[in-house]
Parts: sequence; C-alpha cells; structure tokens
Amino acid sequence: MDRTVEEDSVDALGGFEHRVLLALVRLGGRAYSVPVVQELERVGGRKVAPAAVYVTLRRLEKRGMLTSEMVPTGDGEAGRPRRFFAVNEAASDALRAARADLESLWAGVEALEL
Repeated sequence: MDRTVEEDSVDALGGFEHRVLLALVRLGGRAYSVPVVQELERVGGRKVAPAAVYVTLRRLEKRGMLTSEMVPTGDGEAGRPRRFFAVNEAASDALRAARADLESLWAGVEALEL
C-alpha cells in the first residue's frame, strides 16, 4: 500500500535539516558542528549560523537520524571536548527518500522553460 503525504511528513526532512545532513555526509558521515558550518558556507556561498547547525544536529539526533559522542581533545591540543555527530541508516534512508521525491517532482519540468 502506498503511503500518504501525511504519513511521510512525520519522517520528512526540513530544508535546513536536509542541507545539514548532506554536509555531514560530504564530510565523511562524522564530524562536529564547526566543519558542518564551514561546509555549508563553502558549498552554499552564504553565511550559516553555527547555533542553528548545532540545534539542527541535536534535533536530528533526537529524531534518531544521528548518533553523537563527546570526544576529548587530544594530547597537546587546547580547547574543550567536542560532540561528534555520525549519520546512521535512518538518516541515509531519509536522504534517499527526499532525493527520490525531488527527482520525481523534477521529472518533466525541463519542458516548462524555467
């Protein structure tokens, strides 16, 4: 049986969540928030609020799409421990579903002379 839009919306990614997950995947699937911010800015060409990225990473973790762990700084490194986030199968599934959904919506749009 096909799922309805309402059923999918519970698991659907918001636009910023989608971008944050893709940035994390581009970084190898595991990173702390600063490299995610840098990747979003580098690829997107605009400033991104670090707090917004961190909040989004934590929200995705609560939704079961990421795992995280606190990693202490290495010997001789200054600074505080960092929370590293890692993509899991639920995030991969959500990204695949979002891509398929967007690709199906884009199919045939070329003929519209955008």
